[in-house]
Amino acid sequence: MRDYLVKRIIVSLLVLWIVASLNFIIFQVVSPINPVDTFAPSSLDIEPGQLERLRDVFGMNDPLHIRYLKYTRNMFTFEFGISFISRRPVVEEIAQRLPATVLLLGSATIAVILVGVPLGILAASKRGSKLDVTAIGAGLFTYGVPVFYIQLLFMLALSYYIRIFPVRGLYSIPAPTNPFTFMGDVAWHIALPVLTLVVGGFGGWALYTRNVLLDALTQDYIVTARAKGLSERTVLYRHAFRSTLPPIVTIIALSIPGIITGAMITEYIFTLPGIGRWYLDALTQADYPVLQTVLFLYAILTIICNLIADLLYGVLDPRIRVGMRR
Repeated sequence: MRDYLVKRIIVSLLVLWIVASLNFIIFQVVSPINPVDTFAPSSLDIEPGQLERLRDVFGMNDPLHIRYLKYTRNMFTFEFGISFISRRPVVEEIAQRLPATVLLLGSATIAVILVGVPLGILAASKRGSKLDVTAIGAGLFTYGVPVFYIQLLFMLALSYYIRIFPVRGLYSIPAPTNPFTFMGDVAWHIALPVLTLVVGGFGGWALYTRNVLLDALTQDYIVTARAKGLSERTVLYRHAFRSTLPPIVTIIALSIPGIITGAMITEYIFTLPGIGRWYLDALTQADYPVLQTVLFLYAILTIICNLIADLLYGVLDPRIRVGMRR
């Protein structure tokens, strides 16, 4: 187990360095967008000396290898540099926007899993029944409809016509001064975005869980368990569902990085001050430090979550522990 872990960590660090290098190449070598043009478009009467000073401020006059070394140092020391647009450290910008994104995507991810996985188990246990057909139909419908379309419909119905939820923002303005009132106000504002993400996402989880569970129920060890006289509930949960946990854990692990990087369209539709909306703004304004930082953090989280999922495999499935020892 120790040798396996060391190998995975070494490979993960190598992958992270490759991703960081690709980030640099994409945004600072290949990209035709020049951040100086954002501040000094050709329509403005700006002297050449002022443009040169802007290039010095952005480090664009440094040789390419110096820019790469500075960039690598910023990424791997978690300093991330200074935003071109706000002129503030990127770390401070992340700290300001991260709570909104984690609250939105964290709540939505937990709710989707709690709805989708049990529904998939229930559909698999009653294959061919009306419940199974209804769950599959609802899952296919919500999975096929774009999430932004669902969000616009829910906003129109529940914010404009019925006026149950607020239209935009993370809290009311002015914000309540009482801490408990403020938390309730935030929950009220975040409820509709979370609801739309759950409606748009539960179908994929339900369908995936149902399919892997139906495949497990056809295996020989399930036939043996039933032949021993075990109850159907025991066969379903202690044998079939337990064997499907590794792939489900993988899907859960791969969804965690999205909790940090944000749902860009959702944050734009509901005007939430999160990481995803910040990233789109940076993309339109050629704010390289912000773009590189968000992608780098996403790579780190993805690698870490994959590593954790691999280690959990050994806990969830004894067959994998045997393979690791070999």
